[in-house]
Amino acid sequence: MIERYNIQGAVAPRGPYSHAVRAGDFIYVSGQGPIDPATNDFSYGTIEHETRIVLNNLKLILEAAGASMADVVKCSVFLRDGKDFAAMNSVYGEFFGEAKPARTTVESKFANPTMKVEIDCIAYKPKA
Repeated sequence: MIERYNIQGAVAPRGPYSHAVRAGDFIYVSGQGPIDPATNDFSYGTIEHETRIVLNNLKLILEAAGASMADVVKCSVFLRDGKDFAAMNSVYGEFFGEAKPARTTVESKFANPTMKVEIDCIAYKPKA
């Protein structure tokens, strides 16, 4: 069975997609940018600032879908500038600690040229 999640209190999707989709025991979370869910506006700043907002958005969606950051098995990280890797990685480590998911990180051109980072993830959380 497939379930689609549109999470109240999360950033409103900017297109025709769900915040997350559960397919069996996997939860696929759509890419999140540095958007403050309180204002639903972009919150630009340092790569650390933007990464923290993005990961908090992922965490909020995962928790609403019944999972946690510890359940994440794969992340894809998109950086506007590859030189931001070390600073992004430092904040990323704060959110995952010892629960290190598989990850791909690429330099990318964004439709919104001001943002510095976008991250999506896949979590594994069997239904109780």
